[in-house]
Amino acid sequence: MKLCMIGTGYVGLVSGVCFSDLGNEVICVDNDNKKVENLKKGIIPIYEPGLEELVLKNYKNNRLNFSTNLKESVAKSDIVFICVGTPTKKNGNGADLTQIFNVAKEIRSSINKFKIIITKSTVPVTTGDEIEKIISQKKSKKFFAVVSNPEFLREGEAIRDFIYPDRVVIGTKDKKANKILKNLYSPLISKGAKYISTSRRAAELIKYAANAFLATKITFINEIANLCEKIDVDVEDISIGMGLDKRIGSRFLRAGPAYGGSCFPKDTKAITTTADKFKTNLSVIKSVIKSNENRSLLLLKRVSDLLKGKIRNKKICFLGVTFKANTDDMRDSSSLSMIPSLSKKGAKINYYDPTGEKNEFKKIKNVVFSKNIKSAIKNSDLIIIHTEWNDFKSINFNKEVSNKRFILFDMRNIYSSTKMKDQKIRYFGVGR
Repeated sequence: MKLCMIGTGYVGLVSGVCFSDLGNEVICVDNDNKKVENLKKGIIPIYEPGLEELVLKNYKNNRLNFSTNLKESVAKSDIVFICVGTPTKKNGNGADLTQIFNVAKEIRSSINKFKIIITKSTVPVTTGDEIEKIISQKKSKKFFAVVSNPEFLREGEAIRDFIYPDRVVIGTKDKKANKILKNLYSPLISKGAKYISTSRRAAELIKYAANAFLATKITFINEIANLCEKIDVDVEDISIGMGLDKRIGSRFLRAGPAYGGSCFPKDTKAITTTADKFKTNLSVIKSVIKSNENRSLLLLKRVSDLLKGKIRNKKICFLGVTFKANTDDMRDSSSLSMIPSLSKKGAKINYYDPTGEKNEFKKIKNVVFSKNIKSAIKNSDLIIIHTEWNDFKSINFNKEVSNKRFILFDMRNIYSSTKMKDQKIRYFGVGR
């Protein structure tokens, strides 16, 4: 099939590349000319394991192409995926759908035969209705079908998630579109993916509801971790005990920093805004948002307590600054609030992240990027494991840290408390 992916961000690029690897002809469209030219050269704008290889392979085999010409690309395609950003509005209320609606207006002038228009971006309920209204202003509904097909890709594991999804959700009542899309996804269905055919509004809500629930699990275990610290209980034992209950499951029950990234922060806010619009109070999710916002403040207090309130001139090292491992995504990472706050209090901060130096910290006083783990931790008073990269799981701290009175604050609990104590390391985890 001939597919057009509008937007070469995380969702559009990964989905487009994976669809091409399944044998489809895919054009990925973006209005950033430099980005498009780089992609043609195999220069990938995001860090995602395995993505570069797939781009090069399918571009070489002419199944994958990149373009800035949206109208031409849409005209050539049978199915058009809208994969542009839906960030939180500047006022913090709901999703900004400006890019979605602008794309819809461009698409309608390029419809030359029946086309399936799919929102792959995460959009609030009724967005598909609005897209349909925009396109039908100039095109008869017999020439198109607007479908919701939310993505469930995890950064760092996106390719695997695409190839082996739990489910494929298709939101449409158009029988023709449904048949075509079931055929498109047949290679994944044959591998065990559940094909869910539902209404467009239901599909839109499924994505928000799923993300809100996962955000709730993270926030819940973080709050339990707070209690564990008060009563001398290890939260890891609680997570295991809870996770073995099949009704609950173990995933997303790892205590640590506040949740961040491209999805959970904006999607929890968006679903509560939608609920408010329809005069429904999602009090649980609103509480989750508030608790998560307080999480970084609580961790900062923990840092202050570990240093007995003496932060000025202390050498603090952050190992990892992205919101999670195996991605270069800094969006809503706890480090974005923690590092500037500690800098303002006079701390001297080194940080190392496998994805390199971050623009977000370049102008902050006394914040330095180290090119390797050894140089980052060498002279530290306090080492904070912020992100659970594999690179950080087997460090010989006693050998590499010159200050023998250093403190290790493991915000991801990747080390054993017992083993650290045996090594006479002043070790502190989360919920321990």
